[in-house]
Amino acid sequence: MHPVAFVDDDPDKQGLRLRGLPVVGMRKDIPQLVTTNGIDQVILAMPTAAGDVIREITGTCELLGVETMIVPSIHEIMHGRIRYNQLRKVQIEDLLRRDPVQTDFQAVRARVAGKRVLITGGGGSIGGELCRQLLFCGPSELIILGHGENSIFEISQKLQNMGLKGPKITPLIADVRFPDRIMTLLKQYRPHIIFHTAAHKHVPLMEKNPAEAITNNVLGTRNLLNAALAVDVEQFVMVSTDKAVNPTSVMGASKRTAELLVHQAAKQSGRPYVAVRFGNVLGSRGSVILTFKKQIAMGGPLTITDPKMTRFFMTIPEAVQLVLQASVLGNGGEVFVLDMGEPVKIIDLAKDLIRLSGLEEGTDIEITQIGLRPGEKLYEELFVPGEKYYRTPHQKIFIAGNASSFVPANLDTSIDLLAVAAERNDPVRILHELKRLIPEYQPMIVPAPSPFTGKNKNGHTQISNSVATLPQPSK
Repeated sequence: MHPVAFVDDDPDKQGLRLRGLPVVGMRKDIPQLVTTNGIDQVILAMPTAAGDVIREITGTCELLGVETMIVPSIHEIMHGRIRYNQLRKVQIEDLLRRDPVQTDFQAVRARVAGKRVLITGGGGSIGGELCRQLLFCGPSELIILGHGENSIFEISQKLQNMGLKGPKITPLIADVRFPDRIMTLLKQYRPHIIFHTAAHKHVPLMEKNPAEAITNNVLGTRNLLNAALAVDVEQFVMVSTDKAVNPTSVMGASKRTAELLVHQAAKQSGRPYVAVRFGNVLGSRGSVILTFKKQIAMGGPLTITDPKMTRFFMTIPEAVQLVLQASVLGNGGEVFVLDMGEPVKIIDLAKDLIRLSGLEEGTDIEITQIGLRPGEKLYEELFVPGEKYYRTPHQKIFIAGNASSFVPANLDTSIDLLAVAAERNDPVRILHELKRLIPEYQPMIVPAPSPFTGKNKNGHTQISNSVATLPQPSK
């Protein structure tokens, strides 16, 4: 490379020379400078710049036919994913970048230092990032629990290779759906703090497999909470989703049910057992971004469900920093909701990715509309009707302090009903029981459920929809 000049929007830097190179203008002057100086490449050396600034510069450079490279974001530099001097191409995450999260890591360290911390779903996108960030907070032991052995092996190796001395790293292969296994492990390792990220998250898949959503997201959470209460876990933080608000999907309804279980445990224990709710995470496994990238690699088309569909987005590091921050704010029974900025149109993401790939929509690649899939809605919401929310001392975290007041008196019975329906793989009954438990749940048309059958005391078949004659799930 042959560096030519700097541009900077700071008026006080105009005319200065840095390393022998002049500061010759501001962002608005880029088109003229590119033309007069024969510039081939523009480098964005602004690791904290907001996404709209990066979008403006890359758009200008695209019109000029100039390549754009970027210095990594402050998140990537801070967490050692990449060195500050490693240039790369602009990515979609850069275009959605917001001001860096101001995290009170001293408070997080004070809570975590010297403690045994368990992360469920530790091999996933959020769970793995939680492991990386928690490692810097000085826990005595980091217990990484997951069902997939390959993902747990990979995150364990990455953490070991970070070379931090002190914290013990303990990988565990287990499924939260098995209560005896979870109880045994918690009695053995006695964690002080649990971050619960293990969950099925794919909306269309859970619509087709509702029993899995119940056994994993609902019963798995109940198993973990029961074990946590039994061994006096000090703090429990469950990662939830904006899809739990006014859910239209089994996945969203199952996560809302899991939130209620956390609130119930908080009331029983009087401890900071809380839920943290946020939207889509850029770059997570199964995210729309990765789907679009694969479609671009195959030559298209990019498929969107509806041009009006919007979603809230966060980067993985940003979401995890806010989860950690929320963990030191809770007293018990609250829902914390992360401020994710303005919702983004999915079609705009598709167009941005096409442009960043050096292609032109309509010429090189197409965007096609396929319609809403089962369980999806056009936009997501953040608060359940009736939740009273306010900002916490942290500007990017809201709190619904009255969330535990929504726990129904018959929650345990409702969960037992769901457990039986899931055991019998009865999707109609599952939707019926979810609707009864969560009145704001609006599934697609649900046929009347078949009544449960059991044996009365005389051994004769008895048919009833009542709770009293419902056979209990097998142990």
